[in-house]
Amino acid sequence: MRLRQLGEQALLDWIRKRAGRAELRAAGGGRGPLLAGIGDDAAVFRIGAGKRKKALATSDMMLEGVHFDLRLQTPYQLGFKLVSVNVSDIYAMGGWPRLAFFEIGAPSETPVEFVKQIFEGVFDALGLYKSQLAGGDVCASRSGLVLNMSVIGEGENIVRRSGARVGDGLYVTGPLGDSACGLALLREIGRPVPIEKTYKARHTEKKGVPAPPNKPLPWDVMRPLLERHLMPRLERPPKKATAMMDISDGLLIDAIRLCKESSVGVRIYEASIPVSPQMRRAAQTLGIDALALAKAGGEDYELLYAAPGRKAGGVLIGEIIESGYYMAGPSGVSKRFRAGGYEHFSGI
Repeated sequence: MRLRQLGEQALLDWIRKRAGRAELRAAGGGRGPLLAGIGDDAAVFRIGAGKRKKALATSDMMLEGVHFDLRLQTPYQLGFKLVSVNVSDIYAMGGWPRLAFFEIGAPSETPVEFVKQIFEGVFDALGLYKSQLAGGDVCASRSGLVLNMSVIGEGENIVRRSGARVGDGLYVTGPLGDSACGLALLREIGRPVPIEKTYKARHTEKKGVPAPPNKPLPWDVMRPLLERHLMPRLERPPKKATAMMDISDGLLIDAIRLCKESSVGVRIYEASIPVSPQMRRAAQTLGIDALALAKAGGEDYELLYAAPGRKAGGVLIGEIIESGYYMAGPSGVSKRFRAGGYEHFSGI
């Protein structure tokens, strides 16, 4: 059997079961330092005894040709995004990032300035999240650029994927589909857009910015979409969540993942899924279904969470039910939905 046939989720399920057996042996049948491992956005573990705060750890990899295309992104943007991708996992557990470890594998002929710009993006993003680079590794690569980062965080009230309860509302922290629409714009433009030059200034107009051929869009429409894909900035986690995760692969597939961990179902209100006016306009210009991007686009790094009541911050998009995954349309009729979003090995 090949990975394409097995699929990402089945592989992760096997690793999780195998790691569980190894953990029991390592702890001698007792309770080890690991409080939550594979299955959540970050691992949770104890350091010392009797401390309220718990340590968090996560790691994410970005591979050339899989996670990014150097024909469409600047090195600064790659470094910045790598940090945000990892911090998102810490936020998804209700924690705060503290230290980062960065590993880079690059071909020997890579320009030194290119690598320095990656690090500039890393340092600026770490500064945004009040974190520090604590170490890492640098090595030569024979097959393109490889980036990996691990982030250590901490938190007191850790939120896992497994705490959703029937009757909870389902929330997201912001609009969905912007990142996928930004990627579609980049592919139409066909070359990098150096948004980092106006990132801090937050200009609403910029002369000379490339636009999709024969599909004019103003800069104030394109900018937030390109930023969401290339240099996402994360919102702090909510305080009242019972279960939470980040939306990295798409709303539908990640909602199912959260529900499976909590042994519950969900009903999502299609009309309540938040879509930004910029994304709606750009998607229309590009001939793309905006709602489809919001449901399955991925890489938004907004937080998806369950919380009691109907006023728990964020945008209420559904409710936790006993079982099944349903989408309630504008007419109120509910239909079952399947996972829709990105899954490794399915298309590589």
